[in-house]
Amino acid sequence: MADWVLPGIWKEKSEVMDVRNCRSCGRLFNYVSGPPICQACKDKLELKFQDVKEYIRENPHAPIQAVSTDNDVSVQQIKQWVREERLTFSEDSPIGIECENCGKIIKTGRFCEECKNKMKDNLSSVLDKPKVILEPKKPARDGDKMRFLDSMK
Repeated sequence: MADWVLPGIWKEKSEVMDVRNCRSCGRLFNYVSGPPICQACKDKLELKFQDVKEYIRENPHAPIQAVSTDNDVSVQQIKQWVREERLTFSEDSPIGIECENCGKIIKTGRFCEECKNKMKDNLSSVLDKPKVILEPKKPARDGDKMRFLDSMK
């Protein structure tokens, strides 16, 4: 199946590139997967992540707002790294995010241990149940006889 890419040029659907504007800098780039940002901005973001990680190691009791301002990273981005489990805070750190299920303050991930265990148990109970296979009922037959339609007269 072909599609127009540029006026006068045909390309197959599988060859069409997904070109988007970078959400961060606005440049055009070939989007493959993940967040819609170009490779240069991904590299800058990774450097900022390393800076934030080092800052938290050196200042374990710093509030999230201080981490954000001192490293020029949004609070939302820091929380995203925590949810992705790329950042983990110590138990005595004032920084924490809410469990997406119950709202309890956690130090990394999306769910607290209790919610994780509940989800695991629910999933296990569904997967461990023996499956009952009901065989379809066959219609009652009047014996296995050969039948003839309207015999010759």
